[in-house]
Amino acid sequence: MRRMTQRALALAFLAALAAPAAMAQEGDPVVLYGRVYVTAESVKANEGAAPVPGRMRMADQASFVGVKGSETLAPGVKAFFQLETQFKPDENNTTFANRNSGVGLATRAGSMLIGRWDTPFKWVNGDVDPFDDLTIAGFGTALQGSGIARVDTQFDRRDQNVVQYWSPKWAGFEARLSYSANEARTATANPKSEGASLTWSSGPIYAGWSYHELRDMPFSVYTNAALAIADVQVGKQTANAVFGTVRLGPVKLGVDYQEFKRSDPVLPAVLAPRTVTGWDKQKAILGNVVWFVGRHQFIYQYTKATDGGQRNFDPSTTPESPECSSNAFGYRYDFSKRSFVLLEYVRIKNNATATCNFGFNSLAIAPGQDPEGWSLGMRHLF
Repeated sequence: MRRMTQRALALAFLAALAAPAAMAQEGDPVVLYGRVYVTAESVKANEGAAPVPGRMRMADQASFVGVKGSETLAPGVKAFFQLETQFKPDENNTTFANRNSGVGLATRAGSMLIGRWDTPFKWVNGDVDPFDDLTIAGFGTALQGSGIARVDTQFDRRDQNVVQYWSPKWAGFEARLSYSANEARTATANPKSEGASLTWSSGPIYAGWSYHELRDMPFSVYTNAALAIADVQVGKQTANAVFGTVRLGPVKLGVDYQEFKRSDPVLPAVLAPRTVTGWDKQKAILGNVVWFVGRHQFIYQYTKATDGGQRNFDPSTTPESPECSSNAFGYRYDFSKRSFVLLEYVRIKNNATATCNFGFNSLAIAPGQDPEGWSLGMRHLF
């Protein structure tokens, strides 16, 4: 009997110790979440000396899995974390925790995060795109710094080693600030990436402004009339955007205007005999309309980018300033809040020096070629 009593007391003691932990988990749960999004596409690129022949492809649309949670530390104060990893349902070549991941504190005065995260410029501009900055119709065709002869979209960034502040919502206004540590500093370069955004929402209206600045970052320029490119170091690059959406009954309208400026570059040895005094200001605009009919959405989106070419860069071979436009049509059917199917058609028109491409999962093209494609896909959230 005594042994049974001791065992019962021990079990009761362990239960008492475990109870607060269990209650904490119940009050501050860790959540598993994710997205699976895949499209089947028929794509090609016309024009140019070597048009890209049509082909079918399966394309992942940023599928991911993540865990997130929080802990109440005091009234109005919480610690939170998120770890998010991309995975490709059609392949297996991604790395761990390569999406928005970090740890921070949330208070009544706002939230502070340290880790890897989308910049404010990327985050808020994406809210205007009915394709959610994904699929071949996403707004990366001409916005976020694309549309000129370069190897990537410089301002579509998920910065590492970042500190961000997110304000609480006040009278419809919200602000975000972002700064990335200059860990890659050398004797000749001090790379920096920092930006901010301010948005306002009230009822059917959403509007905002965003800014991002890069310093001592690589950029690609033309080296000759054959449109070969080489990387140079640019002292300063800036991006500004104003944007907004409005819902008018069954119709939602969206617009986004962006400008990009780049200072004089530092030329590599291969370009040393030549001079560059900078680039023309690059401008990009987006307009879209979405018509909601029950669970159906009918979507049209237009994007255009102009200028951004070099000034006084070897005048005998300087190509014309880039210009491109795209037209995207979409039909979406929502099975639920978590699942939908999407059908799209996209047509992009480039001038001789532009390289506008599909907004997501670009096609390998040469300057002046015109990507075109159909897409059918499904997304599910969990």
